[in-house]
Amino acid sequence: MLKTTLIDAVNAGADQLKHFFNGEFKISNKEGINNLVTEADHAAEKAIIGMIQKTFPDHFILSEETGSIPSQSEYKWIIDPIDGTVNFANGIPICCVSIGLEKKGQMILASVYNPIINEFYFAEKGKGAFLNEKKISVSNKTEVIKSCLVTGFPYTYLDMPNGPLDVFSKLIRKGVPVRRLGSAAIDLCWVAAGRFDGFYEHKLQAWDSAAGFLLVEEAGGKVTDFKGNYFSPHQPHIIATNGKIHDELLAIVNGAGF
Repeated sequence: MLKTTLIDAVNAGADQLKHFFNGEFKISNKEGINNLVTEADHAAEKAIIGMIQKTFPDHFILSEETGSIPSQSEYKWIIDPIDGTVNFANGIPICCVSIGLEKKGQMILASVYNPIINEFYFAEKGKGAFLNEKKISVSNKTEVIKSCLVTGFPYTYLDMPNGPLDVFSKLIRKGVPVRRLGSAAIDLCWVAAGRFDGFYEHKLQAWDSAAGFLLVEEAGGKVTDFKGNYFSPHQPHIIATNGKIHDELLAIVNGAGF
């Protein structure tokens, strides 16, 4: 029932994403420049939460626009109704619905769906990661210098040593291709699918990474915080790789290497 509800909720959100994509909708701005929220975000979130609460009305929900709907349940749904809102608002088809489900603090189910390009990602703890029902796995690159990486930049951050721009500059000056797609959930899915060899970001929210990090792990990759500790989506730092370049990329992000 949990798996069915997850899939139904992702599809409900995706229906709203498709309905509004390249159409007319209201756009407003949250804290920070170009930190957008659209009418479609709210519609997708309403559809997702409604689908979950229809079956599990007592479960904890954490969603980007609504925030927390707390309960004493051991289950927590972590929802990004549209990840990549700026892309979505500009008609760029790199956007998705992202939902992860925690049980007692452990991610057990995850799904990310980009209906515009028809990519449906799903993972269940201990059972692998899938793209459109086909099993996926991470890449086999063994060196950062030969890798293709992806990152993102927070809307607001201090320009600190080894910050987003410093790390980005260090990598591209060595000739390492680093992409910025504008959707952390898709970044993580594409690491899981072997398209990227690694992803790092300095400031994410739980809904940005909750689903994607389980997909990377279930595809055979490794995900940690910047200290190399086991990853929790409830802290801001993430490094997700194929596992083979993880220690090297971790060192670079922390100011060593190159």
